[in-house]
Amino acid sequence: MILNPTLPDRQAVLEQMSDHPAVKAMLDWSTEALIDAKFEFGELTVTVAPEKIREACVRLQAAGYNFFDDMTAVDWQPATPRFQLSYHLLSHKFREYIRLRAFVDGADPVIDSITQVWPAANFYEREVFDLFGIRFAGHPDLRRIMMPDDWEGHPLRKDYPVEGYR
Repeated sequence: MILNPTLPDRQAVLEQMSDHPAVKAMLDWSTEALIDAKFEFGELTVTVAPEKIREACVRLQAAGYNFFDDMTAVDWQPATPRFQLSYHLLSHKFREYIRLRAFVDGADPVIDSITQVWPAANFYEREVFDLFGIRFAGHPDLRRIMMPDDWEGHPLRKDYPVEGYR
């Protein structure tokens, strides 16, 4: 599975979408941070470098995406990078949702917390940490939210045993 397009394809896609407010805001800020942008199911999906996720959220918020709706993760094992984080943002001004994606490696899954930009992300990040084991650097209270504190493992990982550890 190829998660990142080749450079010529990337350039062509970004040039076609350069008038979209989210893509424009990202390109004006950093061309290296924006990995991909595409429309899927009538919704824009913007893929950013994981080390730029917090700043990307700041830029998108300033561009008019004023509401954090939710976030989740996907385990793509055995693909590399293993985990996909999907953030769903809404713009009341443009009346549209966008999906912001970032991919993190399975060996040491860590990404910056966006709770400084959107405090509502707090419990979503805790849920992803609890169920997938992805750590959020700078999170104010990163601890389990669904599983007991003494639970071993992360049950939504594809390598987690179906009947649990025995």
